[in-house]
Amino acid sequence: MSVPRHDYDPRRVCINPFPNITLGKHRRTIGIYLAGGLFALANWTFLDATILSAHAHPPLNEPERPPPVHVTFVDWLPGIFSLIGMLIINLIDKDRVQGHEDFGDARAVWRARLFLFIGFSFMAGGLAGSVTVLVLKYILQHYAEQYTYYGYANVSQNVALMLSAIVLWVSQSVSTEYEYTLSI
Repeated sequence: MSVPRHDYDPRRVCINPFPNITLGKHRRTIGIYLAGGLFALANWTFLDATILSAHAHPPLNEPERPPPVHVTFVDWLPGIFSLIGMLIINLIDKDRVQGHEDFGDARAVWRARLFLFIGFSFMAGGLAGSVTVLVLKYILQHYAEQYTYYGYANVSQNVALMLSAIVLWVSQSVSTEYEYTLSI
């Protein structure tokens, strides 16, 4: 029988703990800026594909043939759903989800967790929708690589929006050195 490690905690779920990364006193600010950068990158990537689609020209050797595919409203829907999910997730009060009993109403925790689930469902639906659009609209039709970029940009937008929401959630949950908890 082996002896448990010195840092063993029986309440842990995973065997290997996450690395302890200390970013100093500015970790909350770094997380918020990182989330904003991911959000901007996500929307810039999709807008780049949309602008390329709007200005797509026919191939040089066949000028009478129009471009085979453009970004349409179907391509915008997954990003809209992910954005709505991100808004729902980040509008929830973190203390209610954690179950702190400072709120009087016992059903508030249940409602907050329900809204958190709905927000993540919107984001997962947006990601699944973008992968579906990529496969059905761009890959199965065997378009050229310049046209499949539209679908890849859609998927990368939704992945970056999900990562942005997670980073923002985690960074807002971290207490700062200027935050005080007063209890009477």
